[in-house]
Amino acid sequence: MTKPVKRYPTQSVDTTVVPVRKRGLEVIRDPLLNKGSGFPDNERAALGLRGLVPPQVVSIDDQVKRVMQNFLRQNSDIDRYIYLETLHDRNETLYYRLLLSHINELTPIIYTPVVGQACSQFGHIYQRARGMYFSSAEVNHFAEMVANWPEDMIEVVVVSDGSRILGLGDLGTNGMGIPIGKLALYVVGAGLHPQHTLPAMLDMGTNNAAFREDPLYLGRRIPRLTGDAYDEVVEAFMRAVHARWPHALIQFEDFSNDQAFPLLERYRHRMLCFNDDIQGTGAVTLAGILSALRVTGQPLTEQRIVFLGAGAAARGIADTIVAGMMGESGIGLEAARRQIWTIDSQGLVTLDRLDSLSEHKRPFAQDSAPLADLMDVIRAVHPTVLIGVCGQPGSFTEVAVREMHRYCERPTLFPLSNPTSKAECTAEQAYAWTDGAALFASGSPFPPVTRGGHLLVPGQCNNMYIFPGVGQGVVACQSSQVTDAMFYVAARTLAGLVGEDSLAVGRLYPDLTLIREISVKIAVAVCELAFAEGLAGIERPDDLDAFIRARMFEPRYVPYEAV
Repeated sequence: MTKPVKRYPTQSVDTTVVPVRKRGLEVIRDPLLNKGSGFPDNERAALGLRGLVPPQVVSIDDQVKRVMQNFLRQNSDIDRYIYLETLHDRNETLYYRLLLSHINELTPIIYTPVVGQACSQFGHIYQRARGMYFSSAEVNHFAEMVANWPEDMIEVVVVSDGSRILGLGDLGTNGMGIPIGKLALYVVGAGLHPQHTLPAMLDMGTNNAAFREDPLYLGRRIPRLTGDAYDEVVEAFMRAVHARWPHALIQFEDFSNDQAFPLLERYRHRMLCFNDDIQGTGAVTLAGILSALRVTGQPLTEQRIVFLGAGAAARGIADTIVAGMMGESGIGLEAARRQIWTIDSQGLVTLDRLDSLSEHKRPFAQDSAPLADLMDVIRAVHPTVLIGVCGQPGSFTEVAVREMHRYCERPTLFPLSNPTSKAECTAEQAYAWTDGAALFASGSPFPPVTRGGHLLVPGQCNNMYIFPGVGQGVVACQSSQVTDAMFYVAARTLAGLVGEDSLAVGRLYPDLTLIREISVKIAVAVCELAFAEGLAGIERPDDLDAFIRARMFEPRYVPYEAV
């Protein structure tokens, strides 16, 4: 038997009737309660809604049709983003029903690539407060501030300091679009209840001078904090959140490299937390590589992997690949690391540069002569996998890709920089330069390509495949830690869900419409590992699959009862 798990009355799977204490316009103005034109007659009478909504009762499916028609009338992607966020702020059930009904069309709008544009303009398109802002000027009031949040049961907090938003750099508090978007993907992808999620922004100032001079910028107009002053703010935030919601998962998002690694190491054994840019990106990339190897028939340990870029994402991916190599064949740590070459702004990361290297680069320094650039490394290494995480558009040049193809029959190309404008190459270029032989996945989506009458479907190496399932898994079993092994098992689970029909057209990831089933499988695998390693805080349910599904929020209108 499992221990009882506290649930909200709005967890629709557990209840047939939701008690509502609000009346009239208060109900309509609460996005978690609002049904718009979908309130049935009995609720209109009981909740004082007569005359406040149109007389016709409209089903949620018909509401989705109307909303989608209006969405398609918008003139630009940023207009579409604003339209969806307006719905998000008005009627959350309808918003999530819409996203699940049109996931492939709408995910690129609410997250990459359009969220990058939205963050760049966040102060100008701001409409309504969502989430919490923790200003460095109020660090002594953080405990009081978290008490202002009305929900006692928060399961996931996504927090950013806005210092490295996608490939766009320091956007300060404009980066709040990232935590908002990530948590929307948690709800859509793994069924976290929206009421149990909290977007958070740490306002540390910004080094973006244009934002500091913008009268519509919403954060502090000071240079970004560093050193002890920065650490003090993060510590106060972590303590306040953990004290208020001790079982909540805290997900670090879009922190600059100089902060991402130290923060993860500082808190990962103290609190339930992970960094999606490091660990989530690592897991989803490894899953794509494992899918590619099903096509080539080669083992992971025989791959020669080159990274263009040596930041947080590169280190996270490299560590996960190393864990995969060690788990697959028993190869040692150092032997696995020697299969990976990283290139930063100074060229190949080598042992003779060790004294000047950042700590996160050192484990992958090669015992090699200096190599100046990507072309030199390709000629020396003959890579089978090329991963771009440098944020430099077009840096996978035609000459470089053709040179790689000379040595590798089926080159695996992963230009992962976001948004689309930062991609190291496009899908069409990769296929053209390799005569259709490339196994391709990118950070932002690209459309299918037809070459020689053969359809090629580029995959999107999207963290959405990984983090919702991992997050659902650790909060469901009340794990005390999020371990690297959990991300490795998530990667293997994801790769195993790619069908042969997908591989036949070059697709290295499952169709995103299957995201909830994918997340269930990953959550179950994560729970199994937590129970096996003694990290879970509940007794193991007899049926883990059913246990996870019973927790998942379904965006449908449930009956209300006035109290």
